[in-house]
Amino acid sequence: MFSRLILALLLTLSVAVASAQQDDPLPRSIPEDQGVYSRSISRFLVDAGNSKNEFHSFMFLRHGKVIAEGWWNPYGPGLKHSLYSVSKSFTSTAVGFAVSEGRLSVDDKIVSFFPTALPNNVSPWLAAITVRDMLTMLEGQDPDPTGAVTATDSDWVKQFMALPVVHQPGTSFLYNTLGVYVLSAIVQKVTGQTLIDYLEPRLFKPLGIKAADWEVSPQGIDAGGWGLRLRTEDLAKVGELYLQKGNWKGRQLLPEKWVTDAVTSRNDEGPGWAQHLSRDSSDWRQGYGYLFWRCRHGAFRADGAYGQYIIVLPDQDAVIAITSETADMQDELNLIWENLLPAMRDKPLPADQDSYAALRRQLLGLSLPLPPATDDAPLATQLSGSTFHLATNSARLTGLGVSFAGDTCAVMLTTDTAAYRLGFGRGKWRIGTTARRGPSPGASRARIPGRPIFQVAGSYSWKDDHTLELIIRYIESPHTQIILCHFNGDVMTGEIRNSFDKGNERIILNGKR
Repeated sequence: MFSRLILALLLTLSVAVASAQQDDPLPRSIPEDQGVYSRSISRFLVDAGNSKNEFHSFMFLRHGKVIAEGWWNPYGPGLKHSLYSVSKSFTSTAVGFAVSEGRLSVDDKIVSFFPTALPNNVSPWLAAITVRDMLTMLEGQDPDPTGAVTATDSDWVKQFMALPVVHQPGTSFLYNTLGVYVLSAIVQKVTGQTLIDYLEPRLFKPLGIKAADWEVSPQGIDAGGWGLRLRTEDLAKVGELYLQKGNWKGRQLLPEKWVTDAVTSRNDEGPGWAQHLSRDSSDWRQGYGYLFWRCRHGAFRADGAYGQYIIVLPDQDAVIAITSETADMQDELNLIWENLLPAMRDKPLPADQDSYAALRRQLLGLSLPLPPATDDAPLATQLSGSTFHLATNSARLTGLGVSFAGDTCAVMLTTDTAAYRLGFGRGKWRIGTTARRGPSPGASRARIPGRPIFQVAGSYSWKDDHTLELIIRYIESPHTQIILCHFNGDVMTGEIRNSFDKGNERIILNGKR
């Protein structure tokens, strides 16, 4: 009896936290009550911490209930997270709603939507591309044009239509994110609304998802293939919707047939870089549906670069949502197959209050490594209040100022047009906001509408008596930026590194006081 009271208290605390973050939180439960071993989830967390992957959040649903959830400090449940290509599955969902409302068909030819954006000579293969071909990445272009086109302010739809189609549509798989942007443009054309506005009453509001945002192109069209930001629980809810074949709390939001079609493999070719991998060991060789990937073990997923996941396991009646930064997305999936998949049973398990209490402590104590809390170097007093004027650099920074007070370092970064003040804690994360955009690979011209303010966490340390390291985590994205400053009298030399570059690229800084 006493052990059950302890478990109930822990669960009540979990529900209270969830309710504070969500207007319509998912129900919470204890792993053993849903047929899952708490100790297996604990082992997953240990293996995740020991892996080469940097996890930011994790949520595990069984039988529609959250049985484990955690955020690695300084990430937290109230923060959105950039989802990269998980966005594609939301575009697929929007197309599904539009099809169900008779606004378009998957057999429609894409040229029919944009008569004024077509080249003078429309090739037979361009004319043959259907919405279905776009959903399945079988449009026939090669190579992927996304990077080159989205780095410009030109009309991206028009640029897509002008590109050669080198394979017969429906025959050759190419991961083509620009094609998903065109699907977003099609939805906007037939509904008169951006994707995010169109999805609001159909998906986001029924599921209790608020404050979503999506990057838009220079033409005001949601990026479609990337750029959506949502919270971890939002991802879990959408996974549960797909697990229930479009049904949410007894209401059929999305037609069951569309869900089935979307998660059924339409081709088993897979991306070219994965062709040498074994189907037995690669989750990129299991097939591709309507902007959803198939997985091993009968599962399917929405996935985004650097390890953003909605993983749905129909045979186990389970959903797993993950946000992270990793260079090896397969390794993250392997951790799930090795630890969580075998932990699930068909019936409730006996209570195990010790394992559950240990799991709760783990989940509440998750944290990313902090730099050492070194004492300020003697030089800090001399530097405080100084500004170093920077030579021309690719980050377009013109100045860097530093001030020290207690266990805080305040940094002012300036450009020709703006000044950004950032705070850094010594031996801790200092949470703040900035209008300075965080690092991201590529040069897409898509931007979050308006004047967005970004959540950041900063920490600093002295590498030696003359070298200051500043770590800026953009905690609504997977990415981190490190600024290293070496001071020698009135001269500063340094560099900026982005986490996704893995130390291979850096921006060199040179300045004088």
